Order: sequence, then C-alpha cells, then structure tokens
Amino acid sequence: MCLFVLCAGADKANRTSKIQLFPTNSLVHSECAGEEKRVGTRTVVVGHRPVSETDAYVAQKFCDNRIVSSKYTLWNFLPKNLFEQFRRIANFYFLIIFLVQVIVDTPTSPVTSGLPLFFVITVTAIKQGYEDWLRHRADNEVNKSNVFIVENAKQVQKESEKIKVGDIVEVKADETFPCDLIFLASSSIDGTCYVTTASLDGESNFKTHYAVRDTTVLCTDEAIDALTATIECEQPQPDLYNNNVITSFPFRSLGPENLLLKGATLKNTKKIYGVAVYTGMETKMALNYQGKSQKRSAVEKSINAFLIVYLCILLSKATVCTTLKYVWQSNPFNDEPWYNEKTKKERDTFKVLRMFTDFLSFMVLFNFIIPVSMYVTVEMQKFLGSFFISWDKEMYDEEIKEGALVNTSDLNEELGQVEYVFTDKTGTLTENSMEFIECCIDGHKYKDCISEVDGFSQTDGPLKYYGKSREELFLRALCLCHTVQIKEADQVDGLIGHPERKDTYISSSPDEIALVKGAEKYQLLHVLNFDPVRRRMSVIVRTTTGKLLLFCKGADSSIFPRVQQEEIQQTKVHVDRNAMDGYRTLCVAFKELTQKEYDKIDRQLNEAKMALQDREEKMAKVFEDAEADMHLIGATAVEDRLQEQSAETIEALHAAGMKVWVLTGDKMETAKSTCYACRLFQTSTELLELTAKMPSYRLEIKSDFFLLCCRSWTLSQEYGLIIDGSTLSLILNPSQDSSPSNYKNIFLQICLKCTAVLCCRMAPLQKAQIVRMVKNTKGSPITLSIGDGANDVSMILEAHVGIGIKGKEGRQASRNSDYAVPKFKHLRKLLLAHGHLYYVRIAHLVQYFFYKNLCFILPQFLYQFFCGFSQQPLYDAAYLTMYNICFTSLPILAYSLLEQHINIDTLTSDPQLYMKVSDNAMLQWRPFLYWTFLGAFEGLVFFFGVYFLFQNSSLEDNGKVFGNWTFGTIVFTVLVFTVTLKLALDTRFWTWMNHFVIWGSLAFYVFFSFFWGGVIWPFLKQQRMYFVFAHMLTSVSTWLAIVLLIFISLFPEILLIVLKNIREKNHQVRNKMITTYNSRLEECFLESHLALSHARNVKKLI
Repeated sequence: MCLFVLCAGADKANRTSKIQLFPTNSLVHSECAGEEKRVGTRTVVVGHRPVSETDAYVAQKFCDNRIVSSKYTLWNFLPKNLFEQFRRIANFYFLIIFLVQVIVDTPTSPVTSGLPLFFVITVTAIKQGYEDWLRHRADNEVNKSNVFIVENAKQVQKESEKIKVGDIVEVKADETFPCDLIFLASSSIDGTCYVTTASLDGESNFKTHYAVRDTTVLCTDEAIDALTATIECEQPQPDLYNNNVITSFPFRSLGPENLLLKGATLKNTKKIYGVAVYTGMETKMALNYQGKSQKRSAVEKSINAFLIVYLCILLSKATVCTTLKYVWQSNPFNDEPWYNEKTKKERDTFKVLRMFTDFLSFMVLFNFIIPVSMYVTVEMQKFLGSFFISWDKEMYDEEIKEGALVNTSDLNEELGQVEYVFTDKTGTLTENSMEFIECCIDGHKYKDCISEVDGFSQTDGPLKYYGKSREELFLRALCLCHTVQIKEADQVDGLIGHPERKDTYISSSPDEIALVKGAEKYQLLHVLNFDPVRRRMSVIVRTTTGKLLLFCKGADSSIFPRVQQEEIQQTKVHVDRNAMDGYRTLCVAFKELTQKEYDKIDRQLNEAKMALQDREEKMAKVFEDAEADMHLIGATAVEDRLQEQSAETIEALHAAGMKVWVLTGDKMETAKSTCYACRLFQTSTELLELTAKMPSYRLEIKSDFFLLCCRSWTLSQEYGLIIDGSTLSLILNPSQDSSPSNYKNIFLQICLKCTAVLCCRMAPLQKAQIVRMVKNTKGSPITLSIGDGANDVSMILEAHVGIGIKGKEGRQASRNSDYAVPKFKHLRKLLLAHGHLYYVRIAHLVQYFFYKNLCFILPQFLYQFFCGFSQQPLYDAAYLTMYNICFTSLPILAYSLLEQHINIDTLTSDPQLYMKVSDNAMLQWRPFLYWTFLGAFEGLVFFFGVYFLFQNSSLEDNGKVFGNWTFGTIVFTVLVFTVTLKLALDTRFWTWMNHFVIWGSLAFYVFFSFFWGGVIWPFLKQQRMYFVFAHMLTSVSTWLAIVLLIFISLFPEILLIVLKNIREKNHQVRNKMITTYNSRLEECFLESHLALSHARNVKKLI
C-alpha cells in the first residue's frame, strides 16, 4: 500500500498536480517520541519525471516486466539439470561407480554402468526440458503481448516485457493488467472500474476498484501525461488482500481498492490509466505462484529404507569377496598364475591400496543390485498413470463441463493409504446453492407467503418498532446492507444501442443482487466491511428524510451480544430450530443514530483510517463501539442442500476404515444437523460435546474435558465428538499454568476413540492446526483434506494429500490442491478405486525391481567362489547393460499402468477391500523379505542348476564342451525368461499391451542375442560372444535345462496361485450358501408372519 500526498504548489499553467505516496505498514517508530521512520520502501517516479524541477532524476534499478516461470535457460540447462539430478543419492552413487570403472582396472566395462546412468539422466532431462519448454512458451505469450504506454501525451505501443516501473499504462475493457498498477483514472466519471480476478483467486464476481481521489479527473492522455508525482511504497510482498487503506487530504494512503493486480481483467469500463509500481517477478501474481513445499509419499520412504538394506547387502558381498580373495591368495600357489608369478616383495608392495581397489572392483561387479532404472520407471509410471484419473468419464461433471484434475502426480499411490479425511461442509458436503426458506421478524415466522417485490415506496414513514413498519425495516436492512453496484446500460455487454437496454446490478456476492432490486435511494455514508473475525457487516446510511441509520447483519453469535437482551429470546428460538433443521441463519439488527453520534463515529473512523500504525486494531475498536446497543429486527433461514451422494460417499469412507472429520465455520446446530443428514453421525452414535455456551465456559470446558478423559469407553459403541473453535483454542493454546502438550495428548486420545469428529466455528488456521496435530501423531497416519474455498487452502496444503473441489467459491482451493474433483462424491472412486490400484501397482513395481536385480546379481556373486575371486564377470557386458534398460523394464511399466487385480466396479462397491492394502501393507518388511527370499531362491536355482548340468562335460550334441560365456548365457537366459514369466503369472488383467510388451521383450532378447552373437550382423564376429547363443541352442540338453530350471523357479509361485484360487472359490461357495440360507430364512419368517396374521384376522372375524 502507498501513502498519497498532494502538494499544494501545483503548476497551474501546466495543470500539473504534484503527488507523493508513502507506505503505511512499513513504518516504525524512531528513537524520538512521535517520529516515525520508513524502512524497506521503494520510491517510484510517475512518468520518470522528478517532482521538483531542480531535482536531478536518477533512475532506480527495478526488474523489468518479464514473467519467468521456467527453471532453465538455453545456457544453464545442462549444468543446472545435471546438478539437480545428481543430488539424488542413487544417481550420485552410479556416477561414483562409473568414475571408479574409468579410473580403476575393473572387471567390467564403464559402459555397463555408464549407459544405464546415461539413459536415466537423459530420459529425466528430456522430460524436465519439455515441461520447461512449455513454461517458456507460456511466458512468451504473456511477455510479447502488446500494451499501450503514455509517453509525451501520446500512446506508444510496446511489448509487455518492456514496461518499466513508473510507466503510465492504459488498459482497455476486457484486457488483462500487464503489471501491478496504482489506479489513477478511468473513463467512468466517478473514477471506478470493475475487475475480475478469476486468474488470481478463481473469483469470477466483479470487484470494484477506485482511482486515487485527486487524479480521477485526469482521464485523457494529455492530462495524465502532465502528472508529476512520486510514489513511495513497500517492497514487493505476496499478500493479495492484506493492505491498509488511508484516504485523507493532503495525505492519500492507498489500499487494495486502488491497486490493480497483474492477471486481473478489466470489465465494464472503457479504459483506465495506471502507473506501474511492481513489474515482472515482483508482482503479487508472480510471488504467489512460487512453488509449494514438496510432499513425499510413504512409498518413497519405503524405497529409501529398502535401498539401505540392499546397499548393506552390496557392501557385505564386496567385503566378503575381498576378504576371501586375500585368504585364498595367502597360499603362494594360488596368488598368481605361473606366467605372472611375483616375488614376495612385489606381492607386499601397496597391499592396502590393492585391497581397496579390489573392494571397489567388487562393488562395481555387484552394483547392479541397486536398481538405478527403478527411479525413471517410477517417474514414468506416476506421470503416465495420472492421465487415467483425468480421463475417467465417471468423474466428469456435466454441470461445469470439467473432470478431475491432477496437479501433482507424485502422490497417486498415497490415495490408497488415507486414514483420516478432513472435509469442509459448505460447498463440499453441501451444494453452496442458497435458497431462502423463511424469516423471523420480532418472533413472528414468515414462510411460503412472500411474493416478489418490485420496489419499495419512495417515502419514508415513521420507524416504528412494532406493526407493519417493523417488517419494512427488516426488508430495508436486507436491501441496504450489501456491496451491490449498478452497471450502467451503456456498459452492459451485448446491449449497446439496444432499444430495451436497462441498468443491471453486479456484486461480489450473487445472493445479494436478488435482495436489492427494489431498494430506494439512500445515501451510503460508511461501510463496515465483513471479516471472518467480526462475522458481521454494517452500513451507515442517510434516508431521504435525513435520518441516520446503522444496519447490521451477521452470525447470531456475533449479533446477539450487541443487541438488547430482552429482544433475543423469541428470535433465538427460531434461529436454533432452523439450525437444527440444517438451515444457515443470519441475524439482522439496526440502530438509529443522532447527528452527534454519527459525527463522533465519522471522526473516529477517519482518524483510524489515517493511523500509520495499529490501523486494523483501531478500526476494529471503532466498529465495536458503533455496533453496540443495537435493536434486533429478525433473522433469515437459508437452505444449503446436500450434494448428490455425499451421504453414500461418507458411508463408503467409513466402511473403508477411514475416519472422517468435518471442519466448518458454521454454528454447531447447523453443522450437527448436516452431519446427521450426510450420515457422519448415526442414530446409534453417542455424541460427546466440548463447546462454549456461557461466559464462564473456560471452567466448564475444563470440567467437561476431564470428565471425558475419565469416562469408560465401550468397544462396541460408536462415539462422535463435537468441538467448537473457542474450546479448541483453549486446548491447543492453554493458559500458562497448564501443560499444553498434556491437553493436546488427552484431546487427541479422545478424538482417536471417536469414529467421527465435528469441529464447528473453525477459523482457517485452526483447520490447519487440527490436520497438523493428527498428522504428527504416533504412526504418522496419512491425512487427506478436501474443500472448495479459499479458507480451506491452509488445511489442504497441510495434509499429506490435498483435494480441491471446483466449486462456487472460486478456484483457489483447486489450484492449491494436489488433485481437484468436480464433486465430493467423486472422492469415493478416487480413493477406493484409483488410490487402491495405484498403490498396488507401484508397490508391486518396487518389490519386483529389487527381486529381479537380486536374481540378477546373486549368480554373479556365487560365481566368484568358482573363479578364485578374480572378479571375472559371469555375464557379458552387453547383457549387464541391457538387462534393466530393455529386457525387463517395459513389462513391469505396462503392469504398473494397466493391472487391475480386482475390477474397478468391485473396488468402488466394496469399500472393505481398501483396508486390505492400508497401512502400507504391501511395502512392509514381511512382504519385502518374501520377495527377497524369493529372489535368493531363484538366483540359487539359476546358478547351481546350470552348474550341475555342466558337470556333464558334453552338453553339445557333437561332444564339444561349452565355455565360460555359454555358462553365463544359459544362466542369463533362464533369468530373463523366469522374471518375465513371473510377471505374467502375477498379471490378472490382460490387455493387448501386456501381451505385446511381455512376449515382445522375450522376443527382443532372443533377437538381440542372435544379433550380438554375429548371426544377424556378421561384422561382430570378433567379439567374445560370437555365435555363443546360436551354439547354445543347438543342444537339446540346453533346451531341456532351460525349461526345467524355469519351471523349478516358478513352481512355488504356481503352487501359491493354485492354492489361492481354491481358497477363493471355497470362499465364494460358502458366501453363496450363507446368502441362500439367509434368503430362505427370511422367506420362512415372512410366510409364518403372514400365516399368523391370517389366523388372527379369521379369529377376529368369528
């Protein structure tokens, strides 16, 4: 915000006004009493001309108006992207392995680790580079757009990125503001303009902005160019709304109504002039679009834990082999071959260094046990898998013509692990579509008898407190206490020149428009704006007869303490009854002011508005005094209907083992009724209340709190807890004489014993505190928050998974969420179906990667015991390189994208299936050890199966003996076919893509082996694998061995599948028998009941 000072020495000849603007909230007291010092400010010279003709203008350095949302440039992409990627432990580890292979004489080629690492780095770089290119393209569309700058009393067209701080910019109707502007003048006589901020906060309603009072007349290029002014304003900060406003002569303190934000759109105003104060990356829009904190899923934490285990296995293998090598070589005959025999002195020289290099060589030999390609596969699975949510037609809403939206794909699997759901009420569980039900005036109810009002009488009768004038006063209060503006006929879109055009109303609150279409002309003197703390708003008006009235409307908890107590009782009965019926209530009060009282309020308001410090507190104090001792007129009841299938969705979430908490700002009775309607509370639920009802509520709450702690809890009974914001503040922020942590722990214990919790009268910060408290409990349960309004953003960001609803309160919640859905009912399928499947898929992917790499490396380790620990590799370098990249990567990727071990409809209709994978069930240590032992078993079968077959020296039909590379190739062939067929056995949902990648990968392995062996491409005949694969397949014994070893390896898995299928069939038969028995029992009962009724009727007739 800026302070506006109009200097008296204006040059009349040039019709130039000299203006200075200074900040308000960046001022602090200096050491001298009564003085204030400005800190952290910037000075903007309007039009780049100094205020005084004698002052030399020195241009300050501000950033240009370029918007840069991209991370990279053409010059820094390569080094910056590589730096970011090698910050990942796995990538850095493989880089070290690659450097060791380059520097040290290792048994394998640097290509074996360098090529997979290059593949992973390249794929990730291409993905990130493409995403950044899209951001560059979007930035250029904004930065290269044309704008008009006023220079030398003329309009000059420039690109948006060339706007400088201090430039005077002209913006026309339906154009977007190119930077943050101080509003100087407009085409409207009153100096106002209408703005929509849908791109900032999602609000599509019109907002009124006001030009600086002393520059409203400067509405031409010549006049605005003659303006000489300086602006001193605070440094850029991201808060869109928290700006104080001071309006006084000669000082002008400007607030949010004078600031036009970049990204907002001008509506229903021909043109405006504004001076650029914040440009480019210093605009509020740019500061608000900076990245959110990264959320990590439980799967990532499990992967890191498993990596540590496998890293320990790797170190153990390298240590064992290094030790045994030197134990074996302690025998002089085993030290070196005869042709390379060394003396004892030569053997002892650099022995420690050689031991270290041998250890590194073994690390290189076994490094493939760490699955480097798993990271890129997981990233691709998450990225591609997120499209299935967006493509889901059942999550498409015809009303808003939109479907589900994925803002981050890193948490897909977290959707299948949710334990706590925190939901807003209004607009989330309900439609947020208000329908007037009834009103209460002086205790008299009016319902279903109100006709449409075309207008009120233009005469002001006496303001009686009883009789007909009381009803008229009530309606006037509703009509006047609002923020509606008139849109003139010549500004209505599409009606210019239309013979039947007429003025229309626009408002930031759509429901207010219907209430004011018949309002008379009153002089609006002051508006005491609504805020969540006061929970009310007021207006001070002067009637046509000169009477001064203050009208106030707000929540009953805010109005009742400020009216005559004897007027409350009758209205309170209706308010409480309406709240119990689930209606939203609003109380209306008024106060007649004398001229003396108004003058006092007017003076205090102006003084508070001029305050440079503690301005908000001073304004609140004036509001509090002005709104005291009012007269209660009546109350309104508005129905907010439940959303379709919201009750069924909550029931499904409960059945899936999730605990649902409703966090709302509504009053307790309304929220409680809604919770019963949406089946959060059942009729059998025992409700526990911790709410503030009297001024001495602190003592009562403490007493109730400890009674709840000491009570006995029945396991078979369902409990529900209701708590309000005041009580929660006492528990979370107790007095100094109590223990905060003890209160929190006891409160949390009570909550955890309840199946459902309702928190009413909650502030946005309290919602986030509740989520944080549960999230940080023992066990770190996975939390999900869902809401539709800006007040839900804090809890959405706080939860592990944030869901935004594309509702009627703007898109701020959906923009700040991880996922966005059109309706609350779509949460059911998102969690029970998509979340369940994504978790199962990625858990299987992670376990499978560790399993297949253990199968891959264990034979390599065992082979060292038969080659004198000489670091001789078992597999060819090409096989080492291609195993994770080509031979086994695509089948598991397709599985992790398409697998449906249970039908989606079954998952949605049977919520209890969700509990089978909850608590990270598939990535616990027990399944991890199962997969590890399975990999170890199959690795032993691969190696020793082929080893025992090689005891017969004539495997070839012609009597020749197979060599070392044939031995490794047979092991590798059994390995590739086994791990691929293992995945085929695990697949329950076959598509053409599964068939293509599974059988295609095996065919590609065979093709590559022929190619690498020189059969297809004879130019490779010099390398060591020449015709090895072809010769291997000429042996019938080899074919038999491969088939037999594959069957032995997969036999335990086949046996488990058969036993599981038998058990499932028996379970289905048993359930069918139970269902048939229950149906027959019901039929027998019904027949007996009908027979008994018939007998009684016959007896009665006789």
